Amino acid sequence: MPPISLLIKPASSLCNLRCKYCFYHSLAENRMTASYGIMNAETQEVLIKKAMEYADSICTLAFQGGEPTLAGLDYFRRTVELVKKYNVNNVKVNYALQTNGIVIDEDWAKFLADNQFLVGISLDGPKDIHDPFRLNPEGKGTFNKVMNTINLLNKHHVEYNILCVVNSYTARHAKKVYSFFKKHNFKYLQFIQCLDPLDEKPGGHEYSLTPERYSYFLRNLFDEWYKDIMNGNIVSVRYFDNLVGMLLGYPPEACGMSGVCTAYFVVEADGGVYPCDFYVIDKWLLGNIKESSFAELQQSEKAKEFTEVSRYIDPSCRECKFYGLCRGGCRRTREPFVDGKPVLNYYCQSYKDFFRYAGIRLQEIAYMLSQRQSRAGI
Repeated sequence: MPPISLLIKPASSLCNLRCKYCFYHSLAENRMTASYGIMNAETQEVLIKKAMEYADSICTLAFQGGEPTLAGLDYFRRTVELVKKYNVNNVKVNYALQTNGIVIDEDWAKFLADNQFLVGISLDGPKDIHDPFRLNPEGKGTFNKVMNTINLLNKHHVEYNILCVVNSYTARHAKKVYSFFKKHNFKYLQFIQCLDPLDEKPGGHEYSLTPERYSYFLRNLFDEWYKDIMNGNIVSVRYFDNLVGMLLGYPPEACGMSGVCTAYFVVEADGGVYPCDFYVIDKWLLGNIKESSFAELQQSEKAKEFTEVSRYIDPSCRECKFYGLCRGGCRRTREPFVDGKPVLNYYCQSYKDFFRYAGIRLQEIAYMLSQRQSRAGI
């Protein structure tokens, strides 16, 4: 069997924040059941047992939400114990946790360090940029709490990266955000587009990221990153790293950059399995892990349908000189579909502007890395 990667939602859509732009909240509100609560022990055990049976060499267990830490530390302790119990084939297991950091304390930090969790911390930049949109239930900003959590992770030597949501406000301050992250020695950064609700024409909210602003953000962010790379100050920006890798002939590791969807496994708290985190809705329910194997879910008609529709290429994409790097972009930003087919990517012009602006310098970095690899005999 192949390596397996699971995105598990142990607390479903439950969250202790009220972020204004939360895409998962909008998805959950359009399901028959908005929240499946906390994953029970039976579902948890079946899930881990079947994952260990299915995996060949590597199994990645990534936890997301909602806010996954609301399942409680004992849930995660039990996960680790179940892995030890059922990992009879000695599969390498990687743990990851995406969190807003609100409930992380000393016990959490020690557990994450002891079990080598890679933690993603949601942080949108300095206080004046983070706080307007990432609010607690009382409507107050969460920046100070998140930074305290990061200090705890540093204290316990937990590996972590930063996940920044690029919304309408963030996009205007790329240099300020990047400078803030550098100041705090955050070396692994991921910037993701802020999403409007599914099946809604994009651009209608105060947080909505327009193509013009996304183009502005990419160009300004790249300028700062490029200067650091050329000065030997290596900062990992996932999107730029993937572009350089593609220029070197490697496949992108970010699924939204591959051009075709793959139906991976997103597991909700009730055991329901879906093909993508952006489509955890009733229409795309593949089945339930308590009733089906991962092999059966992978080969289901619903999984095949999900993958197949993403293969459609807009005619203007075929003619674009940047298609090799863009590949049409993520299916989620090609919504809403027209006549059952994805439309031209909402950020098409953003990518064109960016590749014209940064293309030569991306090639320069790729060439520099290829020379280093040649000298190293790689």
